Amino acid sequence: MEQRIAVVTGANRGLGLQTARELAMRGYRAVLGSRDMAKADAAAADLRAAGLEVHATLLDVRSDAIVETFVSAVKDEHGRIDVLVNNAGSIVEADLGHGAPPSTSDVPAEMILRAFDNNAVGAYRLCRSVLPLMNAAGYGRIVNVSSGMGALNEMVDGWPAYRISKAALNAVTRIFAAEAGSGVKINSVCPGWVRTDMGGANAPRDIEEGAAGIVWAATLPDDGPSGGFFRDRQSIAW
Repeated sequence: MEQRIAVVTGANRGLGLQTARELAMRGYRAVLGSRDMAKADAAAADLRAAGLEVHATLLDVRSDAIVETFVSAVKDEHGRIDVLVNNAGSIVEADLGHGAPPSTSDVPAEMILRAFDNNAVGAYRLCRSVLPLMNAAGYGRIVNVSSGMGALNEMVDGWPAYRISKAALNAVTRIFAAEAGSGVKINSVCPGWVRTDMGGANAPRDIEEGAAGIVWAATLPDDGPSGGFFRDRQSIAW
């Protein structure tokens, strides 16, 4: 079997970098997509020094043109895309600097739109460009890194921009899973609350625990699930 090509977005640090590392350790050729090429190049160099095959490529999921250029460049250089991990995301409410969870009265509509573009529409852009390649090849795995905070079943107050954008990301998963051809699996994964720059030092999960479910969904066997929402490899409610 030819070496699988795995694209991970937001991969210069945190969960994205750990996911790329673990996929490369499993023999995948990992492409690190990042807005910050200095950090991405440094991360890729560290992984290559450990004997892993990784490449860093400029990617801003908020730009149609950059996404199209990125996908074309990966396809031209590596021949195809077998795995896409839509990890790029942010908690825009962090810009408010609140100690307590921000409420709807704290978060203007502009902030909702910013979170929506980065956390949901960014994944939509990548899925829209990559799924036709996977359908044509008859193989693909797409993992949308979501959150239990976006589950309608668990929805409460606080962090409205993040919650709404992750709920929308789950909708992206469902829509594209319905359009996926035979051999293509598309799922949402909640990694849990992880100790990263975004998750903070008080998060209960380490980076390996957070990445485990993502890597599982990225490497599903042919009889694996599609169109689902998972945490710790277990289905959870939308």
